[in-house]
Amino acid sequence: MNSFFARKFVVQGIFIVIAIILLARLFYIQVITDEYILSAENNVIRRLPVYPARGVILDRKEKILVQNEPVYDLMVIPREVKPFDTLEFCKLIGIDKARFDRQFKKAKSYSPYKASIFEKQLSVQIYASFQERLSDFSGFFVQNRTVRRYPDSLGAHFLGYIGEVNQKVIANSNGFYNQGDYHGITGVEKSYEELLRGQRGVQNLMVDALNRPKGHYADGKYDTVAVAGEHMISSLDKELQGLGERLMKNKIGSIVAIEPATGEILSFVSSPGYDPNLMVGRQRGNNYMALLNDKYKPMFVRPIQAEYPPGSIFKVVNALVAQQFGVINDKTLFFCPGGYRYGRRGWMGCTHVHGATNLRRSIQGSCNTYYGYTYARMIDQAGMRPVNAYKRWRNAVSAFGIGSQLGIDLPGERRGLLPTDELYTKRFKSDKWGSSYTISLSIGQGELGITPLQMANVMAIVANRGFFYKPHLIKAIGDKKVVKDEFTIKNDAGIDPKYFEAVIQGMSDVVNQGGGTGYYSKITNIEMCGKTGTVQNPHGKDHSVFVAFAPRVNPKIAIAVVVENAGFGSTWSAPIASLMVEKYLTDSISRPKYYIDRLLEANLLPGATVKPKAPKKAGSDTVNTQGEINKPIALTTR
Repeated sequence: MNSFFARKFVVQGIFIVIAIILLARLFYIQVITDEYILSAENNVIRRLPVYPARGVILDRKEKILVQNEPVYDLMVIPREVKPFDTLEFCKLIGIDKARFDRQFKKAKSYSPYKASIFEKQLSVQIYASFQERLSDFSGFFVQNRTVRRYPDSLGAHFLGYIGEVNQKVIANSNGFYNQGDYHGITGVEKSYEELLRGQRGVQNLMVDALNRPKGHYADGKYDTVAVAGEHMISSLDKELQGLGERLMKNKIGSIVAIEPATGEILSFVSSPGYDPNLMVGRQRGNNYMALLNDKYKPMFVRPIQAEYPPGSIFKVVNALVAQQFGVINDKTLFFCPGGYRYGRRGWMGCTHVHGATNLRRSIQGSCNTYYGYTYARMIDQAGMRPVNAYKRWRNAVSAFGIGSQLGIDLPGERRGLLPTDELYTKRFKSDKWGSSYTISLSIGQGELGITPLQMANVMAIVANRGFFYKPHLIKAIGDKKVVKDEFTIKNDAGIDPKYFEAVIQGMSDVVNQGGGTGYYSKITNIEMCGKTGTVQNPHGKDHSVFVAFAPRVNPKIAIAVVVENAGFGSTWSAPIASLMVEKYLTDSISRPKYYIDRLLEANLLPGATVKPKAPKKAGSDTVNTQGEINKPIALTTR
């Protein structure tokens, strides 16, 4: 009897233990893990994100610069995949077996139960043939999305590119981004990301055992609609940008053109450039590495990141500041014997023996001597210690936007270099230094570093006779054409308008009078005011620089052109700028074919074997290439 009861309790105990195990397992499945519910739901309901169309970007005349194109991401839920012909699968989507194995392993390690991207951005053509066989490959499905397309392949550095978010971006997005999302990485795509990206939606689809959609769950009651991103009207002129990119082909440098009355950037050329379509599609990674390793650095945004000594174009700034300080006026004469002597033995050579020279002629002939004397008056004869006079000079120059970021709506802008008095005091081990120690600043050489954007902005200031608006690339946002408040603020350069006329007359003479250093770039029936510059380059041939605005009355465009390693500003940069100005103001170009072809066909890349053609003479249109030769300067430190 006791044996019977003992067996009874043993059997009951076994059943109790089994029940406890089953209940524990059920509790684990129902509460602790989502493994089975995920598998069950994935067999019935598929939640698909609906990616919004990214906002399109237009030029100032509302012509398309970048638009969207449909592509298809191939998704996979590894647990639902059943054996199939992998070779046929690979052939359909254009990959090899090794890639298939890598991608499937990656998806499985992410989650056997959750959908993840197996292959990104299948083209419409590939998808068209693949979708007919989709039911043969259980566990796989396709998700619609769009990518960028650039119909004219223009403005790569301005527009920027998009790419897949990384973990850092996801973590910093407050839950907005998920794996597989895209965001702006450079250019206005990055600056205006929150407006361009739109808002994701969700679709809840019913699917059968063969992975075929069977309609929306609950008739779409729980679906949400994607909201497209805002479209952008840029300030860029599409035709002008195209001309600029063609003129800068096989050259290293920049073109920046600004509308002075608004600060809107009309052209933003960084050369060498690249086709922005290379940064789209399944070969994007390979294309990116090729561009990154290109010795000419096509991904470097030169208009806002390259810093050059401004050379003779800086004489315009010194002429204005000196007048504001009251140390010179439009009638001030200095005698130029072919150079400027400073300190005990210092000598700064000039381009010519100019003789007695006034302010207007100093700009026209780019007289180094005139600005040696002018700078000395500002620093040594200011009625204060030279170091304090230098601080005052530096503050006046900085009001032109030199030495600080202008705040353009692009990432990565550099501030340039406007040396402080502390830098020189540390270098000379004393604060008892005068103009002779920093005389190279009088002609825009030495430690100065200015971006092409800052050069163009200086011309906008001169065109406006003393003020500027923040340079920007997006003119208006959305259907309501909203303009950001910061772009409507007038910034004062601190120069009285009356001091501009003599300088502007000299700049007009540079282009429109025989003997001017930019006379070869004169435009019929348009009074362009400009200044050439030949910037010393310690690493090779000098850089060619030209800045200008036009017309003289009611200016519509201010421009800066830099061509690296090209020599004289009058030979290359000035003609390029004059074509850009004429094109913008008249929508045509009247210059002879040889004039244009010389610029289009020239290969000025370092190491190029094709020798550029010299400018031709046409009647009185001779080329003056002697206006801007600034010889190296030996500074005396006593």
